[in-house]
Order: sequence, then C-alpha cells, then structure tokens
Amino acid sequence: MSIRTLARLGALPVATAAIALSLVAPASAHVTATPTTTAAGAYTVATFAMSHGCEGSPTTRIEIQVPESVLSVAPTRNPFYDVEKTMEQLGEPVTDTHGNEVTERVASIVYTAKTPLPDGQRDHFELSFQIPDAEGDMLTFPTVQTCEEGETGWVEVPAEGQDPDELDSPAPAFEITAGGEDGHGHGDEASDESGDESGDDAEQTSAAGEPTEAAAEAGSSTLGWIGLVAGLLGLSAGGLALARTRASA
Repeated sequence: MSIRTLARLGALPVATAAIALSLVAPASAHVTATPTTTAAGAYTVATFAMSHGCEGSPTTRIEIQVPESVLSVAPTRNPFYDVEKTMEQLGEPVTDTHGNEVTERVASIVYTAKTPLPDGQRDHFELSFQIPDAEGDMLTFPTVQTCEEGETGWVEVPAEGQDPDELDSPAPAFEITAGGEDGHGHGDEASDESGDESGDDAEQTSAAGEPTEAAAEAGSSTLGWIGLVAGLLGLSAGGLALARTRASA
C-alpha cells in the first residue's frame, strides 16, 4: 500500500469526526424543547435543555414563556432552582377541556438558580401541559436566559418556510401532530376488545402469566398418576426381593 493511500485512509476518521462536530455543535448551543408526545389534545411533558451560559458566564435565571393557546402548566421541581409561575388575566373567560371556566392562564415559568449554573454544564427543566387540539400548528416557547454577566433571548421565530437552524437564537418549539386514541385517553377500549377475543387462552393462563385453577388441577392429576405407577413398581420390586430371599433360605 502506498504512502499516499495510507494518508488518505488516515484522514477519514479525522474528516468524519469533523463532520460530526459540525452537526452537533450548533444544536448543543441552543435551548431545545423535547416533548414526550406531540399529539393534538394529548398531555405531554416537554423537557427544555441547555448546556452553556452567556458568552461563558454562569446562568442564574431561565424564564420560559408559555404559548397563549396553553392555559395551564405544571413545572417539575428542580432542587437547584426556585420555581415560580407568572399568571396573566384572560381578556374573556374560556372553558377548558374539563368544562371549567378559566379566567387566567400561566404566562411563563421562571427558574431562579440557587447556585449559578457554570458554563459548559448541562441542565434541563420539565413542563407538563395539555397540547392544544390544533394539528399542524407550532408551539413556540420563547425563553430568556439570564447570566451573571449578560443575557440571551432564545426568542426568534422562523418565517414561513425558513429553516430554524438559520436563526442565531431560535425559540424552543415543536409541531403539533395528529391526535391518536392514546393521546385522548381512549387507549383502554382497544385493550378490552382484545381481551374478549382471547377468551379461550384466558381459561388456561391468567393475565399475569400464572396457570389458572383448571390448568393447576390438570397438572395435579398427572402428578397423581405418576406417583401411583411409581408406587406399584416399588411394591413389585419388594415382592420379588422377598420371594428370592425365601427361595434361598
């Protein structure tokens, strides 16, 4: 193999690593939102992650602004931060999915660090809420990151057709997808129907995989016959031994 070929092969891992870093670095520099589900009408837990400060300065405060279409948000406790809900009055009362009249909504969630988060260390914040029944819409959460020195507003929203990666400080966001049965809480109906169709199997095995009473009785009967046969064989062997003893005497 020539020296030139070896040089080319040696350059491959370096080039691959460079490409990987170029893909990862821009994404890690943003505040991102990762929901457990994006289905319209479903309840989700969105995780907002960050891994850097403001130009190297430690982070002291994170404010996540809630979209107007989301009325209620439950933040997950974080032992390193004080958590506060900022409320705002609605122009007109609205009725939520449970039939309750709502006159105010959660406008933002504020996390204030008890100890500043050093630059280069990762942290995350979880918000639980119901996704609006609006398939195809984008849910955007403008987020303001305050540091010991400086502030970064992750608040930019891409124009129609624009790639969010082209923005310097894009706001965390995700698109609402089609709602499914599980997302609206109707998943148990499918389980009930499948249970009716498998009745024959249910007679032999319980839901937890344990043998049912009928199966246990069948097993006990088999063991009884085996024991009886073993006993008869034992008696026969004993009789033969006795007969041989008497004959030799």
